[in-house]
Amino acid sequence: MPSKLKHDFEFEPDYGYTLSQLKALHPDDRPRGFKSFWQNKYQHALQIRPDVAIQDCHQDTPNWRIFKCYYNSTKQMRCGGWLLLPHSGVVKQAIISAHGYGGIEQVDCPVSLNNTAVLMPCSRGIGLSAKAPISDNPMWHVLHNIQDKERYIIGGCVQDLWCGVSALLRLFPQVTNKIGLMGSSFGGGLCIFASAFDPRIQRAHFHVPTFGNVALRLKLATHGSGKALQDFYQQQPKLALSTLRYFDSATAATYLRCPSHWALALFDPFVAPPGQFSAYNNAPQPKQLTVLKAGHFDYPEQQQQRQQVNQQLATFFAELTKHE
Repeated sequence: MPSKLKHDFEFEPDYGYTLSQLKALHPDDRPRGFKSFWQNKYQHALQIRPDVAIQDCHQDTPNWRIFKCYYNSTKQMRCGGWLLLPHSGVVKQAIISAHGYGGIEQVDCPVSLNNTAVLMPCSRGIGLSAKAPISDNPMWHVLHNIQDKERYIIGGCVQDLWCGVSALLRLFPQVTNKIGLMGSSFGGGLCIFASAFDPRIQRAHFHVPTFGNVALRLKLATHGSGKALQDFYQQQPKLALSTLRYFDSATAATYLRCPSHWALALFDPFVAPPGQFSAYNNAPQPKQLTVLKAGHFDYPEQQQQRQQVNQQLATFFAELTKHE
């Protein structure tokens, strides 16, 4: 039976699913033209000249020198974020870290990475990438231009990651074929799309990723941006599905071609576990899975499980340059 955590939510964030039931979910709701839709978005992003600019923040951590970093993305977007560089050694590989809807809470990378540049971009409309009229409130951000799948903001957020890859390659051409991607929650969902359609990305990690199994996700009680999508769906079901079916990370996961590492929760009030596991189940091998007791929720073993995942990721991303 699902493990029960004490909580004050009006619903059970494990949704009554056992681990074996979660692993049995294999949604297949691929809309016509899904692959070409995303390939076109990728080709558009490749045409953008990044025009990278970096600025020293003079706020180093024990492991990193920290710089502000700005680069161009699609639709005249100027993305801002942080670039973390090692104190010594030569940059041999690069990682892009995509944040959740809480923004970048701490400019640091908890994963032990040698000879690595880490780019932490802010998604368009959020933090250093703020731009009117995009709201930084997750409940509104996730609905921005949802009426048109070509203009829906989530597509632009994925393009921001692709343009981030271009920015890294402009700064460090030696990291070609040695670029990894990792993201959590909102950022985890974005990373599934980004890594599925960008062959420049060689390895990817997804932590409690969102956007999986749209048809089921719209029916399961939830909090946060998912609730905003459900409310919109209740008002405009046909319009919502005409866009959201193209933004299902479980469908995108079928196109993954790089090794992937997943950290998925059995209990999560903001990203329903069935959506998380639907994306994982649809992803081809090679893939690794770590099962977390909960996501978006504090629990006694949380720090221990975080350390376990970080240790796994240090080994996982070290493979980028292992065979030099």
